[in-house]
Amino acid sequence: MSFKTEFPILSNCTYLNTASSGILSASITEWRKMHDQDFFLQGSNFRLLQREFLQDVRTHVAGFFHSKVENTFLVQNLSIGFNTFLDGLSTDHKFLLIASDYPSINYPVESRGFSCDYAIADEHLEQNILAKVETFKPSVLALSLVQYATGIKINLNFLKRLKENYPDLLIVGDGTQFCGTEDFNFEASGLDVLISSGYKWMLAGYGNGFVLLKDHVEKHLYQNRIKCPLPTEPFLKDRSLLSLCFEPGHLDTLNFGTLKQSILHLESLGTDFISNRLQSLGDMAKKAFASRGLLNSSVVARAEHATIYNIPTSDDINKRLHEANILVTPRGNGLRISFHVYNTIEDLEQLLNILDQK
Repeated sequence: MSFKTEFPILSNCTYLNTASSGILSASITEWRKMHDQDFFLQGSNFRLLQREFLQDVRTHVAGFFHSKVENTFLVQNLSIGFNTFLDGLSTDHKFLLIASDYPSINYPVESRGFSCDYAIADEHLEQNILAKVETFKPSVLALSLVQYATGIKINLNFLKRLKENYPDLLIVGDGTQFCGTEDFNFEASGLDVLISSGYKWMLAGYGNGFVLLKDHVEKHLYQNRIKCPLPTEPFLKDRSLLSLCFEPGHLDTLNFGTLKQSILHLESLGTDFISNRLQSLGDMAKKAFASRGLLNSSVVARAEHATIYNIPTSDDINKRLHEANILVTPRGNGLRISFHVYNTIEDLEQLLNILDQK
């Protein structure tokens, strides 16, 4: 399948940078134009059905991730969703974090003064987490399902077993580098909370994200913080406490409508097609990078990995990549390479040709 018609940027460059930002499709861009044209022509009448519109978005998000609609909330990004979650918790919680995790996960926890300990994200990530759970005895495990800099991916079956063995442990996942890469059943998973932005692998542009909760999480959030009754104004009469906390004020129908359109596009491709394509391309990339000695030993040793890789670089390599119009992102001392469904074997080969030049 060729994606260049739907994603015209692919005709102008080799895009290996989804871990930084996904790209917009032609069909979604056209939908966004029509959306704003309707706003332009209708003014305030354009928002008359915004309640139904946004509920439809929630329904599509819930359907895509197999969550409950009533526990699905629309947020502008991961950071807003996670900070709102943290502000609803009692201050006596103990957090287990991943030492090298995304700053938008670790810093909000640390800056609020929660007691914290850390597991190392190496080839023994799951064993490291289990050891810390047994000794530190956290009440919350918060982690990115895929580490943003290295592509190390947590074993989801491990999280399910961990939840079964430690049912009182709240497991909170950042799905920003994961959601959109495979079929995921939230209700059947070990996660209690999943929060994600939509602008990366969901291909939904900026300004949208979501929070998914299991039923029992509600009792942990804001129950002892809110001292007054809920608003009684007619336009707020159907809002729950968590809805008012996670979704305060007006929500942008352009950005959240784009999220719905992206879900429709991913569903049209099929999650099996997406995951199989990523698995195949990711395995080829990992073997090629490993054979050239470009991967950290902890990445090579893991059986499961995302299609995100961090490889060594130099000024000469950076220059050649720029001249070849191959888009990647510096991370740490290396380059972060990432492959999505619209990438091809030819993209990988072009990158390898650059890397192999002496």
